[in-house]
Amino acid sequence: MPADLFDRGNAYEPLASRLRPSSLNEYVGQDHIIGPNTPLRYSIERGQLHSLILWGPPGVGKTTLARLIARLIEAEFLSLSAVMAGVKDIRDAVMQAQQYHARGRKTILFIDEVHRFNKAQQDAFLPYVEDGTFIFIGATTENPSFELNNALLSRAQVYILQSLTETQLVLILQNAWQRLSPSTPLAEAHAMQLAQAADGDARKALNFLEYAQQLAGEAATLDSSIIEQVLQHSVRRFDKHGDAFYDQISALHKSVRGSDPDAALYWFARMLDGGCDPLYIARRVVRMASEDIGNADPRALTLCVNAWDVQQRLGSPEGELALAQAIVYLAVAAKSNAVYKAYNQARAMVKQQPSYPVPLHLRNAPTELMAQAGFGEAYRYAHNEPDAFAAGENYFPPELQQTRLYEPVERGLEHRIADKLKHLRDLNDRAQQQRYNMPE
Repeated sequence: MPADLFDRGNAYEPLASRLRPSSLNEYVGQDHIIGPNTPLRYSIERGQLHSLILWGPPGVGKTTLARLIARLIEAEFLSLSAVMAGVKDIRDAVMQAQQYHARGRKTILFIDEVHRFNKAQQDAFLPYVEDGTFIFIGATTENPSFELNNALLSRAQVYILQSLTETQLVLILQNAWQRLSPSTPLAEAHAMQLAQAADGDARKALNFLEYAQQLAGEAATLDSSIIEQVLQHSVRRFDKHGDAFYDQISALHKSVRGSDPDAALYWFARMLDGGCDPLYIARRVVRMASEDIGNADPRALTLCVNAWDVQQRLGSPEGELALAQAIVYLAVAAKSNAVYKAYNQARAMVKQQPSYPVPLHLRNAPTELMAQAGFGEAYRYAHNEPDAFAAGENYFPPELQQTRLYEPVERGLEHRIADKLKHLRDLNDRAQQQRYNMPE
């Protein structure tokens, strides 16, 4: 039988751990990677497993799958948590794996929360993965592309695990309750309530069920009052520093950009429901106003700043309503990313081009010496020109004179801005042609 690195002894073991499946047929979910005819299942069934990374949200079966794999390929199972383990723990695990390897035994070294290990700690596993001392399985809730070393990723196949559906969670709950209380069935409605509150997390669902069993006591029957007590303090999954956080704010932003106020409100409510700070959303909403609406509707930015101010002044729930108003306005407003694109082009130019000096006519001349040096000479004061526009004047360094960055779109107020800008640019072109006696 596979062995744990650390013996649990007689310590309490949660229901989710006690009811781990013993075969692939008992494993619920993740059919896309472990179902019939999948490459991973093929490897497991033939005992030809490779090192791998299991990436997915909490409670979707990463640890359970790793333990199940060890059982099925008859390998020793060594487990470390990157949250708690240090250099000594890694060294001890490697030594134990080497002992198994010397006796011809396969070993799986499972690292939970592997993204918590730093670069040096991750690199420490590489030689032993290379020489076959152990099969490495890492579990992570964070994007491996950002959190794991390329050297480790090149030696391990990444498998993405998905949140469990409510139907899958109901099946897990009913199977668990049948083992806990064979004589009393779990009502479908109660199982669905627990599944919905678990939010795709099997561990949370089973913890709910275990608590419900404790509340039921000897009666061993779950009623609505018990389910209500269990779910009273339930909080949906929302990782304030992980992928779920950025995925949801991305969905909100893209819904606004896509002019879908309904979806935008949904993701806004999802983030609030998960415990996101409304002020963070307010900052991002202001960003959306500049990035995706811009000068097509300049009122959008003012409205968003005002909503942010309401959130700071009044808090909940008045502030959230003001943010909802701003989000809906952004979603239905005319869209333009012309300023955003122009700004990014300007930044790229500044990084790539030399630091050209400011042309003399654009410099101030607060001293006589600077005036004698030509500072400010030949500068044309726009207010003294026809229509307050100095046609033909150049405000760039000479090397960049013909540069154009801002190109308004034909939507919203920018349609009018585009007309005005075209008129001004035409005046510039005519003035320059006249200056150099060029025919129009």
